[in-house]
Amino acid sequence: MIGKGIVLSGLIGLSVLTVVSAQPSTDAQRRYKAAVKLVQTGDYERAKTELNSIIQRGGATAPYAHYYYALAAYRQKKFDQARLMLRQLTDRFPDWPKQPDATYLLGISQLEEGRYDDGLKTLDGLNDPALRSDAARAEQAILGRATDLRALKQLNRTYPDNRIVGLALIDLIQRSSSDRADLELSDELTNRFGVPGTAAPRLTPTTSTSAQSQPSRTNRPAVTASTRPNRVKSSYNVAVMMPFRIEDFNNGKRSRSNQYVYDLYNGMIMAKAKLQQEGITVNLLAYDLDNDPNRTLELVNSPAFAQTDLIIGPLYVEPNRIVSAWANQNGVVLLNPIATSSELIQDQPMSFLAQSSLARQAEQVAGQAQSINNIRRAAIYFGSTRKDSLLAAAYRDELLQQRYQIADFRRMGPTAQATAASLFTPVPRPGVATPTSTTPAVPATTVPAIGHVFLSSSNDTDGPRLQEALSNRRVNAPLLATASAFNMYKNGSSTFSRRDLYLLYPDYVSSDREPVVTFNQTYLAELNTIPSVFASEGYDMLLFFGRQLAKNGGLRNRDAMRSDTDDYLLSGFDYTQSNDNQIVPIVKFDGGRFIKIN
Repeated sequence: MIGKGIVLSGLIGLSVLTVVSAQPSTDAQRRYKAAVKLVQTGDYERAKTELNSIIQRGGATAPYAHYYYALAAYRQKKFDQARLMLRQLTDRFPDWPKQPDATYLLGISQLEEGRYDDGLKTLDGLNDPALRSDAARAEQAILGRATDLRALKQLNRTYPDNRIVGLALIDLIQRSSSDRADLELSDELTNRFGVPGTAAPRLTPTTSTSAQSQPSRTNRPAVTASTRPNRVKSSYNVAVMMPFRIEDFNNGKRSRSNQYVYDLYNGMIMAKAKLQQEGITVNLLAYDLDNDPNRTLELVNSPAFAQTDLIIGPLYVEPNRIVSAWANQNGVVLLNPIATSSELIQDQPMSFLAQSSLARQAEQVAGQAQSINNIRRAAIYFGSTRKDSLLAAAYRDELLQQRYQIADFRRMGPTAQATAASLFTPVPRPGVATPTSTTPAVPATTVPAIGHVFLSSSNDTDGPRLQEALSNRRVNAPLLATASAFNMYKNGSSTFSRRDLYLLYPDYVSSDREPVVTFNQTYLAELNTIPSVFASEGYDMLLFFGRQLAKNGGLRNRDAMRSDTDDYLLSGFDYTQSNDNQIVPIVKFDGGRFIKIN
């Protein structure tokens, strides 16, 4: 039994022979038990000699001797001997109560011989549910090792509805053929039956060690499952599982709360066309999936989903957990397009983040800070959102790990004046008296020497506000901030040049690069709108992972999981060390534009 051993069925054995009408002699019992023991210990030739003697003498043990003789021959891989002995058993003892077990062994012997049609017909005659289940697993394992492509194609024509035959043929084509007609047949069968699953571990034959020599289900011969190699396919199915909310869709409306989903998908459509130009065929399969665990389970358990080569989404926690488990089980990459949480990839080998995790961003910014100066004292400020405070906390942890002193760590005030007044003052704590409004502000001269300041904020007014507050307190240290703390379109150039300013900019796009110009023009022409950064991200992620599927055969080579061309719209991808994107763009304003400096 594949997965837990293909075994022989529960023959009644010697202990039950005592109740049949013709009880065997003590000598016959001894000879029978000794012969079965030889089968158990692997002394197959001696076992067959003893069993043949019992067969010639006849009697109540004769049908069992036939069976064990066939089993010994099977384990010697003398499948023709096994087949002939089992035919003789059927002819001589047609009413033997354990005939289904002999039928099972006959069927798998025929399959092992390459008599696929005969084997399938024999096994198809089994009525016992347990035997039929074992037979299906045996068919899967033996046909999965087949090397005769012509024979499997003929078998598929004879049994067009047999999924096991179809999957075996898909696997053999993928392993051995580059013929276009064969690959088209493989795709046709894949669309109908799905893709071959992962192989079960190799198993060794086992036999009962009972003193009564009772052949049981553990006495069935083990069959070794095939390992399906990762090979380049003629096309790849990408499941896009995101909240499209089709029922609420209004084609003329651009202010939808989930507009980013459509922008991501439109970018993927553009990447699909680019991949096709490179000879890589990708099928985008959009699944309208909101925060619905039941719907998620229904999708991943559907036959069509088994054909998936890459998953983008889902965006909600519980659906993501369900799909991640499926991805791990089936060896399919799951890509979250927008998340930055390390928890989504922790202990999840097939889950990846298109973005850098917050921990990765903190690590890269700390490295940039070290390159600016050697003063190991910093101040950290953050905006009002949870993401703002999480990144600030991650940055604080990173600096503490590098033995920095944290001179200040606090949320931004509502105004520049309030922020300036609070800088470097004790953070209020419950039960601890705080200065009243009449208490003089801490004088600027008490501000400690600061190596740099870090700001994490999603509010585009916080950046200029903190700059003003720092100036009011005469803090001239370099400022490292998230790009989202500034308005790139409204803030004047002086905002970015009056202080030593470095921006953490995960969504950085250099608009004058040729690939970006071409993408923007094509997108505008086809969709009559300017692409958002989400469209660029959707384009890049499918372009990268589509190429990886084609050249990296199922993403099995970790060292190859990095972008090696400069035709991506953002800054590219690097997964050589972890499952989040290790590329974290940091930019600086120079010559009237932002330049990536790392």
